[in-house]
Amino acid sequence: MKKTFMGVRLRSLREERGLSQFALAQQLGLSPSYLNQIEQNQRPLTVPVLLRLHATLGVDIQAFSEDEEARLVASLREALADNPGGDAVALAELREVATQMPAVGRALVALHQRHRDATERLEALAAELGDGRGDLARMPQARPMPFEEVRDFFFAHQNHIAPLDAAAEAFSTQWRLREGNPGDRLAQRLLEAHGVQVIPADDDEGGAQRRYDPATRVLRLSRYLEPGQHAFQLATQLAFLEVGGLIDQLVADAPLSSDTARSLARIGLANYFAAALLLPYMIFLEAAEQLRYDIDQLARRFGVGFETICHRLSSLQRPDARGVPFFLIRVDRAGNISKRQSATHFHFSKTGGTCPLWNVYEAFAQPGRVLTQLARMPDGRAYLWIARTVSHGFRGYGSPNKTFSIGLGCDISHATRLVYSKGLDLRDPDVPTPIGAGCKVCEREACPQRAFPFVGRPLDVDENQSRFMPYAAAPDKYGTARAAVRNAASRAPSSGSPRRRSP
Repeated sequence: MKKTFMGVRLRSLREERGLSQFALAQQLGLSPSYLNQIEQNQRPLTVPVLLRLHATLGVDIQAFSEDEEARLVASLREALADNPGGDAVALAELREVATQMPAVGRALVALHQRHRDATERLEALAAELGDGRGDLARMPQARPMPFEEVRDFFFAHQNHIAPLDAAAEAFSTQWRLREGNPGDRLAQRLLEAHGVQVIPADDDEGGAQRRYDPATRVLRLSRYLEPGQHAFQLATQLAFLEVGGLIDQLVADAPLSSDTARSLARIGLANYFAAALLLPYMIFLEAAEQLRYDIDQLARRFGVGFETICHRLSSLQRPDARGVPFFLIRVDRAGNISKRQSATHFHFSKTGGTCPLWNVYEAFAQPGRVLTQLARMPDGRAYLWIARTVSHGFRGYGSPNKTFSIGLGCDISHATRLVYSKGLDLRDPDVPTPIGAGCKVCEREACPQRAFPFVGRPLDVDENQSRFMPYAAAPDKYGTARAAVRNAASRAPSSGSPRRRSP
Protein backbone atom coordinates (compact mmCIF):
# COMPACT_ATOMS: atom_id res chain seq x y z
CA MET A 1 0.00 0.00 0.00
CA LYS A 2 1.37 3.40 -0.96
CA LYS A 3 1.62 6.17 1.60
CA THR A 4 -1.89 7.47 2.15
CA PHE A 5 -2.54 10.68 4.05
CA MET A 6 -6.11 10.88 5.32
CA GLY A 7 -5.85 13.06 8.38
CA VAL A 8 -8.98 15.09 7.73
CA ARG A 9 -11.04 11.94 7.16
CA LEU A 10 -9.73 10.34 10.37
CA ARG A 11 -10.40 13.50 12.38
CA SER A 12 -13.97 13.66 11.02
CA LEU A 13 -14.48 10.02 11.98
CA ARG A 14 -13.26 10.70 15.50
CA GLU A 15 -15.48 13.74 15.92
CA GLU A 16 -18.53 11.81 14.65
CA ARG A 17 -18.06 9.35 17.52
CA GLY A 18 -17.50 12.08 20.08
CA LEU A 19 -14.02 10.92 20.97
CA SER A 20 -11.13 13.05 22.03
CA GLN A 21 -7.78 12.57 20.41
CA PHE A 22 -6.44 11.05 23.65
CA ALA A 23 -9.37 8.62 23.94
CA LEU A 24 -9.04 7.40 20.34
CA ALA A 25 -5.28 6.98 20.77
CA GLN A 26 -5.89 4.76 23.82
CA GLN A 27 -8.40 2.57 21.96
CA LEU A 28 -6.01 2.14 19.01
CA GLY A 29 -2.98 1.53 21.19
CA LEU A 30 -1.17 4.57 19.80
CA SER A 31 0.49 7.50 21.44
CA PRO A 32 -1.52 10.75 21.31
CA SER A 33 1.38 12.48 19.54
CA TYR A 34 1.46 9.80 16.83
CA LEU A 35 -2.29 10.05 16.28
CA ASN A 36 -1.99 13.85 16.15
CA GLN A 37 0.66 13.53 13.45
CA ILE A 38 -1.65 11.28 11.40
CA GLU A 39 -4.50 13.79 11.70
CA GLN A 40 -2.17 16.62 10.66
CA ASN A 41 -1.03 14.61 7.60
CA GLN A 42 2.49 14.47 8.93
CA ARG A 43 2.35 10.67 8.95
CA PRO A 44 0.53 8.33 6.58
CA LEU A 45 -2.37 6.11 7.54
CA THR A 46 -0.75 2.68 7.60
CA VAL A 47 -2.39 -0.71 7.12
CA PRO A 48 -1.94 -1.75 10.79
CA VAL A 49 -3.63 1.44 11.99
CA LEU A 50 -6.44 0.95 9.47
CA LEU A 51 -6.98 -2.62 10.73
CA ARG A 52 -7.11 -1.37 14.32
CA LEU A 53 -9.73 1.19 13.33
CA HIS A 54 -11.79 -1.59 11.81
CA ALA A 55 -11.39 -3.86 14.84
CA THR A 56 -12.07 -1.29 17.58
CA LEU A 57 -14.60 1.07 15.96
CA GLY A 58 -16.10 -1.12 13.24
CA VAL A 59 -14.97 1.34 10.54
CA ASP A 60 -15.56 0.13 6.99
CA ILE A 61 -12.14 -0.18 5.39
CA GLN A 62 -13.80 0.74 2.08
CA ALA A 63 -14.15 4.27 3.42
CA PHE A 64 -10.36 4.59 3.12
CA SER A 65 -10.13 2.67 -0.16
CA GLU A 66 -8.10 4.03 -3.05
CA ASP A 67 -10.80 2.75 -5.43
CA GLU A 68 -13.38 4.86 -3.66
CA GLU A 69 -11.04 7.83 -3.90
CA ALA A 70 -10.51 7.22 -7.63
CA ARG A 71 -14.25 7.11 -8.27
CA LEU A 72 -14.74 10.37 -6.42
CA VAL A 73 -11.90 12.01 -8.37
CA ALA A 74 -13.49 10.89 -11.65
CA SER A 75 -16.86 12.30 -10.58
CA LEU A 76 -15.25 15.59 -9.54
CA ARG A 77 -13.42 15.88 -12.87
CA GLU A 78 -16.69 15.38 -14.72
CA ALA A 79 -18.50 17.92 -12.55
CA LEU A 80 -15.81 20.60 -12.75
CA ALA A 81 -15.22 20.05 -16.47
CA ASP A 82 -18.76 21.34 -16.94
CA ASN A 83 -17.61 24.79 -15.85
CA PRO A 84 -16.73 26.57 -19.12
CA GLY A 85 -14.77 29.75 -18.71
CA GLY A 86 -13.73 28.87 -15.17
CA ASP A 87 -10.20 28.11 -14.00
CA ALA A 88 -9.06 24.58 -14.67
CA VAL A 89 -8.63 22.49 -11.52
CA ALA A 90 -5.44 20.44 -11.39
CA LEU A 91 -5.72 16.71 -10.88
CA ALA A 92 -3.56 16.96 -7.76
CA GLU A 93 -6.08 19.34 -6.19
CA LEU A 94 -8.97 17.02 -7.01
CA ARG A 95 -7.13 14.13 -5.38
CA GLU A 96 -6.52 16.29 -2.32
CA VAL A 97 -10.24 17.01 -2.03
CA ALA A 98 -11.16 13.36 -2.57
CA THR A 99 -8.60 12.17 -0.02
CA GLN A 100 -8.91 14.78 2.71
CA MET A 101 -12.44 16.10 2.28
CA PRO A 102 -14.55 13.40 0.64
CA ALA A 103 -17.79 14.80 2.05
CA VAL A 104 -17.08 18.14 0.37
CA GLY A 105 -16.30 16.32 -2.87
CA ARG A 106 -19.53 14.32 -2.74
CA ALA A 107 -21.46 17.53 -2.02
CA LEU A 108 -19.92 19.17 -5.12
CA VAL A 109 -20.87 16.17 -7.25
CA ALA A 110 -24.42 16.23 -5.87
CA LEU A 111 -24.74 19.97 -6.56
CA HIS A 112 -23.55 19.44 -10.12
CA GLN A 113 -26.12 16.69 -10.63
CA ARG A 114 -28.86 18.95 -9.26
CA HIS A 115 -27.73 21.69 -11.64
CA ARG A 116 -27.89 19.30 -14.60
CA ASP A 117 -31.34 18.09 -13.59
CA ALA A 118 -32.57 21.67 -13.25
CA THR A 119 -31.11 22.56 -16.65
CA GLU A 120 -32.85 19.60 -18.26
CA ARG A 121 -36.16 20.52 -16.65
CA LEU A 122 -35.76 24.11 -17.83
CA GLU A 123 -35.05 22.98 -21.37
CA ALA A 124 -38.04 20.66 -21.31
CA LEU A 125 -40.24 23.57 -20.29
CA ALA A 126 -38.66 25.83 -22.92
CA ALA A 127 -39.31 23.19 -25.58
CA GLU A 128 -43.00 23.22 -24.69
CA LEU A 129 -43.38 26.99 -24.62
CA GLY A 130 -41.20 27.73 -27.65
CA ASP A 131 -38.06 26.56 -29.34
CA GLY A 132 -35.79 27.74 -26.54
CA ARG A 133 -32.60 27.77 -28.62
CA GLY A 134 -29.75 29.60 -27.01
CA ASP A 135 -31.79 30.72 -23.98
CA LEU A 136 -29.92 28.52 -21.56
CA ALA A 137 -26.57 29.56 -22.95
CA ARG A 138 -27.31 33.22 -22.33
CA MET A 139 -28.15 32.68 -18.66
CA PRO A 140 -25.38 33.89 -16.32
CA GLN A 141 -25.31 30.66 -14.35
CA ALA A 142 -24.92 28.52 -17.48
CA ARG A 143 -21.88 29.86 -19.31
CA PRO A 144 -21.56 28.20 -22.70
CA MET A 145 -18.57 26.38 -24.09
CA PRO A 146 -16.64 28.29 -26.78
CA PHE A 147 -17.98 26.12 -29.61
CA GLU A 148 -21.54 26.66 -28.29
CA GLU A 149 -21.00 30.42 -28.42
CA VAL A 150 -19.87 30.17 -32.04
CA ARG A 151 -22.85 27.97 -32.89
CA ASP A 152 -25.23 30.50 -31.31
CA PHE A 153 -23.47 33.27 -33.24
CA PHE A 154 -24.22 31.59 -36.57
CA PHE A 155 -27.77 30.83 -35.50
CA ALA A 156 -28.33 34.49 -34.59
CA HIS A 157 -27.48 35.29 -38.23
CA GLN A 158 -29.77 32.49 -39.52
CA ASN A 159 -26.61 30.76 -40.69
CA HIS A 160 -26.15 33.46 -43.34
CA ILE A 161 -23.27 35.97 -43.16
CA ALA A 162 -24.25 38.51 -45.81
CA PRO A 163 -20.95 40.52 -46.06
CA LEU A 164 -18.86 37.38 -46.52
CA ASP A 165 -21.32 35.92 -49.00
CA ALA A 166 -21.29 39.09 -51.11
CA ALA A 167 -17.48 39.34 -51.04
CA ALA A 168 -17.06 35.67 -51.97
CA GLU A 169 -19.53 35.97 -54.84
CA ALA A 170 -17.66 39.00 -56.21
CA PHE A 171 -14.26 37.27 -55.94
CA SER A 172 -15.59 34.12 -57.59
CA THR A 173 -16.64 36.17 -60.61
CA GLN A 174 -13.46 38.25 -60.62
CA TRP A 175 -11.19 35.20 -60.48
CA ARG A 176 -13.36 33.23 -62.95
CA LEU A 177 -13.40 30.15 -60.75
CA ARG A 178 -16.23 28.55 -62.71
CA GLU A 179 -14.25 28.63 -65.99
CA GLY A 180 -11.58 26.11 -65.07
CA ASN A 181 -10.11 24.08 -62.26
CA PRO A 182 -10.89 26.07 -59.08
CA GLY A 183 -7.91 24.60 -57.22
CA ASP A 184 -5.43 25.76 -59.87
CA ARG A 185 -6.91 29.26 -60.02
CA LEU A 186 -6.91 29.61 -56.23
CA ALA A 187 -3.30 28.44 -55.98
CA GLN A 188 -2.38 30.95 -58.69
CA ARG A 189 -4.13 33.73 -56.74
CA LEU A 190 -2.25 32.81 -53.56
CA LEU A 191 1.08 32.97 -55.38
CA GLU A 192 0.52 36.11 -57.45
CA ALA A 193 -1.36 38.26 -54.91
CA HIS A 194 0.17 37.08 -51.64
CA GLY A 195 3.42 35.32 -52.51
CA VAL A 196 2.19 32.08 -50.93
CA GLN A 197 3.62 28.89 -52.39
CA VAL A 198 1.45 25.77 -52.20
CA ILE A 199 3.32 22.47 -51.79
CA PRO A 200 2.23 18.94 -50.79
CA ALA A 201 2.69 18.15 -47.12
CA ASP A 202 4.95 15.38 -45.92
CA ASP A 203 3.16 12.24 -44.84
CA ASP A 204 4.34 12.57 -41.26
CA GLU A 205 2.99 16.06 -40.48
CA GLY A 206 0.50 14.98 -37.86
CA GLY A 207 -2.47 14.43 -40.16
CA ALA A 208 -3.00 18.15 -40.81
CA GLN A 209 -5.07 19.01 -43.87
CA ARG A 210 -3.66 22.52 -44.10
CA ARG A 211 -0.56 24.01 -42.51
CA TYR A 212 0.48 27.60 -43.25
CA ASP A 213 3.79 29.16 -42.19
CA PRO A 214 3.46 32.98 -42.25
CA ALA A 215 7.24 33.43 -41.96
CA THR A 216 8.12 31.48 -45.10
CA ARG A 217 4.72 32.04 -46.79
CA VAL A 218 4.47 28.35 -47.55
CA LEU A 219 1.14 26.53 -47.48
CA ARG A 220 1.33 22.75 -47.11
CA LEU A 221 -1.72 20.69 -48.02
CA SER A 222 -2.26 17.00 -47.32
CA ARG A 223 -1.71 14.59 -50.20
CA TYR A 224 -4.83 12.72 -49.18
CA LEU A 225 -7.29 15.52 -49.97
CA GLU A 226 -9.86 15.04 -52.69
CA PRO A 227 -9.90 17.74 -55.42
CA GLY A 228 -12.89 19.46 -53.81
CA GLN A 229 -11.29 19.32 -50.36
CA HIS A 230 -8.03 20.63 -51.81
CA ALA A 231 -9.81 23.65 -53.32
CA PHE A 232 -11.71 24.24 -50.06
CA GLN A 233 -8.49 24.43 -48.03
CA LEU A 234 -6.99 26.87 -50.55
CA ALA A 235 -10.13 29.00 -50.33
CA THR A 236 -9.98 28.92 -46.52
CA GLN A 237 -6.42 30.24 -46.54
CA LEU A 238 -7.43 32.94 -49.03
CA ALA A 239 -10.20 33.98 -46.65
CA PHE A 240 -7.66 34.98 -43.98
CA LEU A 241 -5.54 36.84 -46.54
CA GLU A 242 -8.24 38.52 -48.66
CA VAL A 243 -11.00 39.31 -46.14
CA GLY A 244 -9.14 38.99 -42.85
CA GLY A 245 -10.16 42.51 -41.84
CA LEU A 246 -13.83 41.79 -42.46
CA ILE A 247 -13.60 38.56 -40.46
CA ASP A 248 -11.91 40.43 -37.60
CA GLN A 249 -14.70 43.03 -37.61
CA LEU A 250 -17.43 40.36 -37.56
CA VAL A 251 -15.74 38.62 -34.64
CA ALA A 252 -15.23 41.92 -32.77
CA ASP A 253 -18.95 42.72 -33.09
CA ALA A 254 -20.00 39.26 -31.90
CA PRO A 255 -20.87 38.62 -28.21
CA LEU A 256 -18.04 36.14 -27.64
CA SER A 257 -16.61 35.85 -24.15
CA SER A 258 -13.18 34.29 -24.67
CA ASP A 259 -10.19 34.28 -27.01
CA THR A 260 -10.85 30.63 -27.74
CA ALA A 261 -14.40 31.40 -28.90
CA ARG A 262 -13.14 34.28 -31.05
CA SER A 263 -10.50 32.05 -32.66
CA LEU A 264 -13.10 29.38 -33.38
CA ALA A 265 -15.38 32.03 -34.86
CA ARG A 266 -12.57 33.21 -37.16
CA ILE A 267 -12.08 29.66 -38.44
CA GLY A 268 -15.83 29.20 -38.86
CA LEU A 269 -16.14 32.44 -40.84
CA ALA A 270 -13.15 31.52 -43.01
CA ASN A 271 -14.77 28.16 -43.77
CA TYR A 272 -18.02 29.97 -44.57
CA PHE A 273 -16.18 32.23 -47.03
CA ALA A 274 -14.49 29.22 -48.64
CA ALA A 275 -17.81 27.49 -49.26
CA ALA A 276 -19.35 30.70 -50.60
CA LEU A 277 -16.35 31.21 -52.89
CA LEU A 278 -16.57 27.75 -54.44
CA LEU A 279 -20.38 27.82 -54.47
CA PRO A 280 -21.30 31.45 -55.28
CA TYR A 281 -24.73 32.35 -53.97
CA MET A 282 -26.92 33.03 -57.01
CA ILE A 283 -25.26 30.46 -59.26
CA PHE A 284 -25.60 27.81 -56.57
CA LEU A 285 -29.18 28.77 -55.64
CA GLU A 286 -30.33 28.65 -59.27
CA ALA A 287 -28.69 25.25 -59.72
CA ALA A 288 -30.29 23.97 -56.52
CA GLU A 289 -33.75 25.12 -57.63
CA GLN A 290 -33.22 23.66 -61.11
CA LEU A 291 -32.11 20.27 -59.73
CA ARG A 292 -34.77 20.30 -56.98
CA TYR A 293 -32.06 20.27 -54.30
CA ASP A 294 -30.60 16.95 -55.44
CA ILE A 295 -27.44 16.89 -53.33
CA ASP A 296 -25.56 14.26 -55.32
CA GLN A 297 -26.19 16.11 -58.58
CA LEU A 298 -25.10 19.40 -57.04
CA ALA A 299 -21.94 17.74 -55.71
CA ARG A 300 -21.05 16.47 -59.20
CA ARG A 301 -21.79 19.82 -60.84
CA PHE A 302 -19.65 21.85 -58.42
CA GLY A 303 -16.97 19.26 -57.71
CA VAL A 304 -17.31 19.21 -53.92
CA GLY A 305 -18.45 16.67 -51.35
CA PHE A 306 -21.86 15.77 -49.97
CA GLU A 307 -21.25 17.50 -46.63
CA THR A 308 -20.07 20.75 -48.24
CA ILE A 309 -23.23 20.89 -50.36
CA CYS A 310 -25.39 20.34 -47.27
CA HIS A 311 -23.55 23.11 -45.43
CA ARG A 312 -24.07 25.52 -48.30
CA LEU A 313 -27.74 24.65 -48.66
CA SER A 314 -28.28 25.51 -44.98
CA SER A 315 -26.90 29.04 -45.55
CA LEU A 316 -29.10 30.19 -48.47
CA GLN A 317 -31.00 32.84 -46.52
CA ARG A 318 -30.35 36.06 -48.44
CA PRO A 319 -33.45 38.23 -47.76
CA ASP A 320 -34.24 38.88 -51.42
CA ALA A 321 -33.38 35.37 -52.65
CA ARG A 322 -34.03 32.67 -50.07
CA GLY A 323 -33.60 29.00 -50.63
CA VAL A 324 -35.29 26.28 -48.64
CA PRO A 325 -34.65 26.96 -44.92
CA PHE A 326 -32.69 23.89 -43.90
CA PHE A 327 -31.23 22.70 -40.65
CA LEU A 328 -28.20 20.47 -40.54
CA ILE A 329 -26.85 17.99 -38.02
CA ARG A 330 -23.77 15.75 -38.01
CA VAL A 331 -23.50 12.78 -35.66
CA ASP A 332 -21.20 9.82 -35.16
CA ARG A 333 -22.09 6.20 -34.39
CA ALA A 334 -22.09 6.90 -30.65
CA GLY A 335 -24.68 9.65 -31.03
CA ASN A 336 -22.28 12.55 -30.42
CA ILE A 337 -23.37 15.69 -32.23
CA SER A 338 -20.41 17.51 -33.75
CA LYS A 339 -22.30 20.01 -35.93
CA ARG A 340 -25.68 21.72 -35.61
CA GLN A 341 -26.81 24.50 -37.86
CA SER A 342 -30.30 25.87 -38.23
CA ALA A 343 -31.86 28.67 -40.22
CA THR A 344 -35.35 28.01 -38.93
CA HIS A 345 -37.38 27.19 -35.84
CA PHE A 346 -36.21 23.61 -35.38
CA HIS A 347 -34.77 23.14 -31.89
CA PHE A 348 -31.86 20.89 -31.01
CA SER A 349 -31.59 19.71 -27.43
CA LYS A 350 -28.42 20.77 -25.59
CA THR A 351 -28.83 18.25 -22.79
CA GLY A 352 -31.14 15.48 -23.89
CA GLY A 353 -29.23 13.89 -26.75
CA THR A 354 -30.99 12.90 -29.94
CA CYS A 355 -33.71 10.46 -30.89
CA PRO A 356 -32.86 6.87 -31.95
CA LEU A 357 -35.90 6.86 -34.25
CA TRP A 358 -34.25 9.59 -36.35
CA ASN A 359 -33.01 8.39 -39.74
CA VAL A 360 -29.59 9.98 -39.14
CA TYR A 361 -28.77 6.83 -37.15
CA GLU A 362 -30.33 4.40 -39.59
CA ALA A 363 -27.93 5.79 -42.21
CA PHE A 364 -25.00 3.99 -40.55
CA ALA A 365 -26.63 0.66 -41.43
CA GLN A 366 -26.75 1.66 -45.10
CA PRO A 367 -23.53 3.61 -45.75
CA GLY A 368 -23.44 5.87 -48.79
CA ARG A 369 -27.19 5.65 -49.41
CA VAL A 370 -29.48 8.67 -49.11
CA LEU A 371 -32.36 7.92 -46.73
CA THR A 372 -35.53 10.00 -46.45
CA GLN A 373 -37.90 10.32 -43.51
CA LEU A 374 -41.01 12.25 -42.64
CA ALA A 375 -40.79 12.98 -38.93
CA ARG A 376 -43.00 14.77 -36.44
CA MET A 377 -41.80 16.52 -33.29
CA PRO A 378 -43.79 16.55 -30.03
CA ASP A 379 -44.98 20.10 -30.80
CA GLY A 380 -46.85 18.75 -33.84
CA ARG A 381 -44.53 20.15 -36.53
CA ALA A 382 -43.57 17.76 -39.32
CA TYR A 383 -40.29 17.73 -41.26
CA LEU A 384 -38.67 16.03 -44.22
CA TRP A 385 -35.26 14.63 -43.32
CA ILE A 386 -32.44 13.48 -45.62
CA ALA A 387 -29.60 11.44 -44.14
CA ARG A 388 -26.42 9.89 -45.52
CA THR A 389 -23.06 8.79 -44.21
CA VAL A 390 -19.79 10.48 -45.16
CA SER A 391 -16.27 9.23 -44.49
CA HIS A 392 -12.95 11.04 -44.20
CA GLY A 393 -9.49 9.70 -43.59
CA PHE A 394 -6.29 8.38 -45.02
CA ARG A 395 -7.95 5.14 -46.17
CA GLY A 396 -4.78 3.17 -45.68
CA TYR A 397 -4.93 -0.38 -44.39
CA GLY A 398 -5.38 -0.44 -40.65
CA SER A 399 -6.09 3.30 -40.46
CA PRO A 400 -9.48 4.16 -38.99
CA ASN A 401 -11.56 6.60 -41.00
CA LYS A 402 -13.84 9.28 -39.68
CA THR A 403 -17.42 8.29 -40.41
CA PHE A 404 -20.38 10.58 -39.74
CA SER A 405 -24.03 10.73 -40.62
CA ILE A 406 -25.21 14.00 -42.12
CA GLY A 407 -28.85 14.95 -41.59
CA LEU A 408 -30.47 17.74 -43.60
CA GLY A 409 -34.05 18.67 -42.82
CA CYS A 410 -36.74 21.20 -43.66
CA ASP A 411 -40.33 21.92 -42.71
CA ILE A 412 -42.80 19.71 -44.55
CA SER A 413 -44.32 22.83 -46.15
CA HIS A 414 -41.15 23.07 -48.32
CA ALA A 415 -40.95 19.36 -49.10
CA THR A 416 -42.49 19.60 -52.59
CA ARG A 417 -39.51 21.71 -53.70
CA LEU A 418 -37.17 18.78 -52.99
CA VAL A 419 -36.65 15.77 -55.22
CA TYR A 420 -36.55 13.66 -52.04
CA SER A 421 -40.30 14.11 -51.52
CA LYS A 422 -40.97 11.92 -54.56
CA GLY A 423 -43.22 9.01 -53.60
CA LEU A 424 -43.94 10.29 -50.07
CA ASP A 425 -47.48 10.95 -48.83
CA LEU A 426 -47.14 14.46 -47.47
CA ARG A 427 -50.82 14.84 -46.59
CA ASP A 428 -51.38 11.77 -44.41
CA PRO A 429 -50.86 12.89 -40.77
CA ASP A 430 -50.07 9.31 -39.72
CA VAL A 431 -47.09 8.89 -42.05
CA PRO A 432 -44.47 10.98 -40.17
CA THR A 433 -42.44 9.06 -37.60
CA PRO A 434 -42.86 10.52 -34.10
CA ILE A 435 -39.41 11.63 -32.91
CA GLY A 436 -38.11 14.00 -30.25
CA ALA A 437 -35.15 16.14 -29.32
CA GLY A 438 -33.95 13.54 -26.80
CA CYS A 439 -35.47 11.20 -24.24
CA LYS A 440 -34.94 13.49 -21.26
CA VAL A 441 -36.80 16.38 -22.88
CA CYS A 442 -39.33 14.37 -24.90
CA GLU A 443 -42.76 13.93 -23.37
CA ARG A 444 -43.99 11.09 -25.59
CA GLU A 445 -45.44 8.45 -23.28
CA ALA A 446 -45.92 5.69 -25.85
CA CYS A 447 -42.38 5.55 -27.24
CA PRO A 448 -40.93 2.01 -27.06
CA GLN A 449 -37.41 3.32 -27.70
CA ARG A 450 -37.25 5.56 -24.62
CA ALA A 451 -33.89 5.29 -22.84
CA PHE A 452 -34.43 7.83 -20.02
CA PRO A 453 -37.51 9.16 -18.28
CA PHE A 454 -38.87 12.60 -19.14
CA VAL A 455 -37.43 15.06 -16.60
CA GLY A 456 -40.57 17.18 -16.45
CA ARG A 457 -42.79 14.46 -14.94
CA PRO A 458 -42.46 12.04 -12.00
CA LEU A 459 -42.26 8.31 -12.72
CA ASP A 460 -45.27 6.06 -12.26
CA VAL A 461 -43.76 3.03 -10.54
CA ASP A 462 -46.05 0.07 -9.88
CA GLU A 463 -44.56 -3.28 -8.80
CA ASN A 464 -47.83 -5.02 -9.64
CA GLN A 465 -47.64 -4.43 -13.36
CA SER A 466 -45.17 -4.45 -16.22
CA ARG A 467 -45.53 -2.28 -19.30
CA PHE A 468 -44.29 -2.55 -22.85
CA MET A 469 -43.31 1.12 -22.74
CA PRO A 470 -40.41 1.89 -20.37
CA TYR A 471 -40.42 4.69 -17.81
CA ALA A 472 -44.12 5.40 -17.59
CA ALA A 473 -44.87 8.91 -16.33
CA ALA A 474 -47.34 9.74 -13.59
CA PRO A 475 -50.53 11.59 -14.62
CA ASP A 476 -49.87 15.24 -15.29
CA LYS A 477 -52.35 17.31 -13.31
CA TYR A 478 -51.30 20.36 -15.30
CA GLY A 479 -51.49 18.61 -18.66
CA THR A 480 -54.48 20.54 -19.99
CA ALA A 481 -52.98 23.92 -19.13
CA ARG A 482 -49.59 22.94 -20.55
CA ALA A 483 -51.16 21.75 -23.79
CA ALA A 484 -53.09 25.00 -24.12
CA VAL A 485 -49.93 27.05 -23.64
CA ARG A 486 -48.02 24.89 -26.11
CA ASN A 487 -50.73 25.17 -28.76
CA ALA A 488 -50.88 28.92 -28.32
CA ALA A 489 -47.12 29.16 -28.70
CA SER A 490 -47.15 27.06 -31.87
CA ARG A 491 -49.83 29.28 -33.42
CA ALA A 492 -47.96 32.47 -32.60
CA PRO A 493 -46.04 33.95 -35.58
CA SER A 494 -42.31 33.58 -35.46
CA SER A 495 -40.36 36.79 -36.05
CA GLY A 496 -37.38 34.93 -37.40
CA SER A 497 -39.14 32.47 -39.68
CA PRO A 498 -37.88 32.78 -43.22
CA ARG A 499 -40.15 33.58 -46.11
CA ARG A 500 -40.36 31.47 -49.20
CA ARG A 501 -38.44 32.81 -52.14
CA SER A 502 -40.63 34.33 -54.80
CA PRO A 503 -40.48 32.57 -58.15
